[in-house]
Parts: sequence; structure tokens; C-alpha cells
Amino acid sequence: MAETEARAVRDGDDDGADVARERAVDRALGKLDLAAKTRLLSGQDMWTLPALPEIGLDSLVMSDGPIGVRGVRWTADDPSVALPSPTALAACWDPELARRAGVLLAQEARRKGVHVLLAPTVNLHRSPLGGRHFETYSEDPYLTGRIGAAYVTGVQSGGVGTTMKHFVANDAETDRFTVDNQVSGRALRELYLAPFEAVVRAARPWGVMTAYNSVNGTTMTEHRHLVEEILRGEWGFDGFNVSDWAAARSTTAAIRGGLDVAMPGPQTVYGEALARAVRAGEAEEADVDAAVRNVLRLAARVGALAGAEPVVAEPPAPVDGEALAREIARRSFVLVRNERRALPLRPGGTVALIGAAARDARALGGGSATVFPAHLVSPLDGLTAALPEGTLTYTLGADPHTELAAAGQGFELRAVCRDRAGAVIGTASAPSGHLQWMGSDLPEGVTHDALHTVELAGTFTPRESGTHTFGIKGLGAFALTVDGTTYFDGVQRPEKDDPFLSFFGAPEPRAEVALTAGESVDVSLTHTVEFPADIPIKVVTFALAHAEPLRDPDELIAEAVEAARHADTAVVVVATTERVESEGFDRTDLALPGRQDDLVRAVAAANPRTVVVVNSGSPVELPWRAEAAAVLLSWFPGQEGGAALADVLTGAHEPGGRLPTTWGSLDDAPVTRVVPRDGKLPYDEGVFIGYRAWEKQGRTPAYPFGHGLGYTEWTYESLEVDGATARVRLRNTGDRPGRETVQLYLAPAEPGPDRPARVLAGFASAVAAPGERVEVTVDLPRRAFETWDEAAGAWSVVKGSYALQVGRSITDRRITTTITV
Repeated sequence: MAETEARAVRDGDDDGADVARERAVDRALGKLDLAAKTRLLSGQDMWTLPALPEIGLDSLVMSDGPIGVRGVRWTADDPSVALPSPTALAACWDPELARRAGVLLAQEARRKGVHVLLAPTVNLHRSPLGGRHFETYSEDPYLTGRIGAAYVTGVQSGGVGTTMKHFVANDAETDRFTVDNQVSGRALRELYLAPFEAVVRAARPWGVMTAYNSVNGTTMTEHRHLVEEILRGEWGFDGFNVSDWAAARSTTAAIRGGLDVAMPGPQTVYGEALARAVRAGEAEEADVDAAVRNVLRLAARVGALAGAEPVVAEPPAPVDGEALAREIARRSFVLVRNERRALPLRPGGTVALIGAAARDARALGGGSATVFPAHLVSPLDGLTAALPEGTLTYTLGADPHTELAAAGQGFELRAVCRDRAGAVIGTASAPSGHLQWMGSDLPEGVTHDALHTVELAGTFTPRESGTHTFGIKGLGAFALTVDGTTYFDGVQRPEKDDPFLSFFGAPEPRAEVALTAGESVDVSLTHTVEFPADIPIKVVTFALAHAEPLRDPDELIAEAVEAARHADTAVVVVATTERVESEGFDRTDLALPGRQDDLVRAVAAANPRTVVVVNSGSPVELPWRAEAAAVLLSWFPGQEGGAALADVLTGAHEPGGRLPTTWGSLDDAPVTRVVPRDGKLPYDEGVFIGYRAWEKQGRTPAYPFGHGLGYTEWTYESLEVDGATARVRLRNTGDRPGRETVQLYLAPAEPGPDRPARVLAGFASAVAAPGERVEVTVDLPRRAFETWDEAAGAWSVVKGSYALQVGRSITDRRITTTITV
């Protein structure tokens, strides 16, 4: 019990609650036999661990995040609050706002019966080609760690666990199941491990998720050095370690490597396989006990273990999810260009709104981060509500979609389940054309043994006349019928061996049908269900896909130009698509899809007050940026994105974001390799990623790290350093109230070839009225002065002279002072 009491003292647990929980864990563990212990370490289905009534243990429920809590059902029938993307949250540069987001997500988790949120993702933007960067925060480990720690603090203040992920160096999607990322010890410590360490030390997370990839030859679910020696040993992490889904490969290597839980179930490398390994002397029961203890500790903390007081007995006060989603969105928008004060919009002026994403907004990224909000406010919705009647027009301009999307607007569908005899055995609503049932998540009365076919049936009412395209996303046998005609009856097979292709693969077009706007037709997609024996969990997933009639791109652009020419301001919304940014693949370029670049150039030529809103989760190239009057980055802005956009464009609120990652062209980007060779991906750039690499190579990005404009002006007046604290005085010299993100960079006098020219050492927000002077204080972390000494295996303070530079971005530095350590 000495170790337990030491942990309680370390965590400042004056009332001894941690000690009491550990005693409850000890009692529970002592009552379990080997079979029960190993069963607890294996998922019983897609999202849960088994209950053990004999010790008063409830089933622990996990759910994907990080922008919302989906729960155990992947369906629009079970809606969730959808916050802006993690890149957006990081663009706010406000840990307190991240904490509030966490509190809201804890509230959502409790509402859905979820104990553990599978978030936050604290991997880094190593290369702009990473396909899943919208789900991570930044290219900078310090900023990532600050935002991630605040997020964890907020979620766990609501009594819900977190799992920081994906531990570690999971920075790209190509061959993510098998890639061996080869990273130097110094780069691991100073970059990729750093956010995880910061979160552990500042927020004490209750969980970690180990990644699919290997690091320096060892897969992460078996990496004893990184998990047991560093994460648990050096940093003192005492939470549970869960595998990424289907990442665990070896029973004995995983338990020796410190993996506590193998997900999903019921077929995993743990359970009975682990019990057999222990009985055969191939695994140590002490290792099993340690893993079970970590799971029971989690259960005690979240209130799922009898006799243990949960960490949070009373959750925080309720949070208004819609209001917070809107606040985060407008605070995240980054105004990177604003010539001739194009923004905010002039009161009473006319606006031509242009772009497919203005009407059908992309609020979030694809993949496991997907949630289904109860409503979604598009830019068209938001501006229609905010602007005087008769002052707003809308034209499509250009459609970025190069493939079909899941059936949505105009479809009324229902899922019908049948057995082999064709008898109906169950039905379910299908609010979208995407159906996904995992494990036991089947309609009432339906079992896997009885289920033979699932039909998505209903009607489609087109909003445009012309040739509509219908298609199928998924693998297996399908029959597609539209308006009484069967257009496809066959089998779709995978092009490559990827267990997640059904989830993230592209839809296949299967029918072209001429339809008339407003005239409904019957549609039906029937899938014959098969459950392969080698799949660890039974999943039914497929989608009816659809695309509007294609129109001549030049004609669409001409219509947009005409609308822009007759408006005071043109607002063009450009966007990426799910086939550009999503889980499961990396990007091959940074270009906007379709004819969107042509659209912006044409509109900007017709109207000098052209504002471009960029709806993407991570950097894209903006070759026309000098031709537009204003450029506003909106990220994936969540369910209230359109309302927040109206707030910012009209000037009701200023855009508050600053870039959490560098934006530039692919040709200039210093780190671009994400494709392994012979199964290996060397991180040859060492500690030089992001702004560190841009500066080292002397390249100029389109917009630098930390950049962002507001609607007022700021004068930096003084910088003083007292020990490890910096004080910055600044004044709002504009004519509006505003918020400024004060950024401090530390530059060694002699960085040499192996050390960045400067690194982010701190930041703070300043809020002031016009003419008001304010002071902010920023603590300088010791780590900013240290490097990892690989030979010594320790951190080392690099003594000497440093320039402490304060300003608005990595390149816009206003005041410098010299300090010596």
C-alpha cells in the first residue's frame, strides 16, 4: 500500500480519496481468477469491456471523439454536439477555451452513458500531406501540449476518462498498420513524445491509446521501452493503455509491452488466449494483474466500481453546447489577409455568396472523428439569418466534389432487415444514406445469425432537374433500384487488403437517372450481409451514395462572376472534400479540388472586394491569395459554423484565430515524405518540422506559424523578464475592442546546425477596449532551454545567451530582450 499512498500524496489528494480507490481496486482484484482477469482485458464488443458482477464492476463504455461524443451507435439517429475540428481549437490559442470544450464533451458523454472518450489526438503536423491532420492540433509540441492538457482537464473534471492518442509518432496514414517510423531519440523526446509528456504532467489523463505503427522496429502495442519505461516510469502515468482498434497483434508481446486492453472484441489477442499463455508459462500473471489494476483504477475513477468513490461526484454546471460550438468557431477563424478593410462587411451592402460548401457545409472531417449533429448551420443559413432581406444572393460557382457522397438532402430512407426466407425481422430509421451497425448495435429483434439482407428503402425528391448519379459505398453483394429500374445487381470487391476499406473507401457510381426537380421517385439499395470468420467484430456498413446533376463548369463560373459583379462584396467559400482530408489515407497534393481556384480568380477579377473563406481542416495552397481582398480560414467549423461565420463577416465578433501550423505551397514545404519504402519511414528531418524547418531552409511560406489578423490594431510597448516570468505590455490602438494572442519565441544566440533558430516558449491572450493598455504575464518553461542528450539519456540545459522575442507570429516579432542562462 506504500505505492498507493505515495501516488495519493504526489497528486495532492488531501482527503485520501485516491488511497481509498486503490484499496477498492485491491479488494476487487483479489476476488478475480485468471479467466475473469483476462476476460476484462479484452473488449466484449466494439466499444465496451465486460461487466464483472461478482466484484461490482459495471461494463466500461468507450466512444470516439474528439469533436463530439458519438456514443456506441454510428448513426444520425443518435445526434451529438459537433464542435469545430482540433485544428480550429488549437487556432484559438486558448487553453481555457479548450478546457470548456472538454467540460461540454464530458456532459455529452454522461448523456450517452460513456465512461471514456477516445481523445484527444496529440500527434503533430509533421508534413502537410498528413490526411488526418484536422484531427490533431498543431505542428508545435508546446502548443499541442497546452491545448491537449486543458482539453483533458475539462473532460475529466466531468468525471469522464480520456485517452490521449495515438502514442506515438502516428503522424501519417499511409500503411499505418504496418509502417515502421524510424525516429531519433532526440526527435522523439523534443517533438513527438513532448505533447504526451506535457499532458501527463499537467492533466494526469486516465488513459492512453497506443498506435498501429511501429517505432524503431517495435510495434507500439508491444513497445515496453516507450510505454513502461518512459510513459509510466519517467512520467508517472497511472492510467490504462488501450490499443488502437485491431492494433494488438501478439498476446505475449503485448502484455509484456504494457498493453492493458485489446480492442475491439470479442476476438482479440487477450481473453482466453492470454489465460492460456499464462498457464503455459509464456506470460506472467503479474503482468496480467498490473493491467487489470489499471482497468479497475479507471473504473473506480469514473464510478463504475462498487465501493470506490468516483473522482467527480457532482458534474460541473450544464454547458450550452450550441453557444460554445459557435464561440469556438468564431474564435478559431484566422483572417490571414484583409486588404482595403474588406472585412467586416459594410452595413447595408449587398453580398454575393458563392460556392458549393456555402450551401452544403463541411463541418467536420471524415473517419472515426465523425459525429452526427442534430442540426447544421451552413454559411448560406448563417448569412441569410444575419443580413437584411434582399441583400444576399447565392450561386454554386464550382463544385469541389469529384465523387459521390452519402445520400442526404431530399432522401427519406428506412432500413429493413430480412432473413434468408425474405421475411422482415426488424426495421430501423436511416436518417442518412450511410448505415453502420457494429457488434450488437442491431435493430430490435435482429440477430447476426438471422440477418441475411438489409435494404435501404424510401424516396428521393431532387432539388435539381437533370441526370442524377447513384452509387454504392461498401463491400459485398448489392442490388440498386431507382424508380423501378434495377441498375446494379452484383458484388463490389476491395482493390487492396485494408480492413477499414468499407469505412473509408470511395463510393462506386452505379446508375445515372434523369429526374425532375420536385418529383419524388422510389429508391432501394439491398445488401446481402456476410460476416467473415477472420473479422474480430461483426459489422454491417454500407451507404447509398448520390451526386447532383453535373453542369458545365465554365457556365457555373460565369454565373458566379455575374452575381459578383452586381454585388458590393463577393464571398466565395472553397473547401476540401472527404476524399481529400480523412482518416485512412494521406494527401498527394495541397490543391483545392475541382475548379475552385479558377472560380476565385474569376470572381476576384470581377469584384475587387472578394472575400474567400477556406473550409479545410489543414493547409491548402492558395495560388490566388494576392488577388483576393480578404482570406479567412474557417477550418472544419462544427455544427454552428455558418452562424459563427456570419458573426465574423458582419463584424459582430472579430476573428480570433492564429495559425497553429504553417501554410505554404507543397513545392516549398520542407517535409513532405509520408510514404514508406520497404515498410520503413525515416524521419530524416530530425527536430526540424513545421516552422523550425521553414526557417532552417530559408523558405518563405504563404502564411507563417502564429499569423492572424483581427479588426483592431495593437502596439507592443515593453517586455520585461523576471526570473522565469515575462511581462508584456501592449495597447489597443484601433477603434474596436479586440483580443490579441501574445506569442513569445526563444532564440539561442548560437543555434548551430542542429538546433532550431527559435521555438515557441509561451503565449497568452490580451483583451482590451480601444486605447486601453494591458499587461500579460507568461511563464517560460525550463524545457524551452533544454535539448535531449542522446548519449547521456537525459535533458540538458543549454547555457548561454538567448533572445526572447515577443510578437504576433513567428515572423512578426515586435520586441526583443536578451536573457542568459
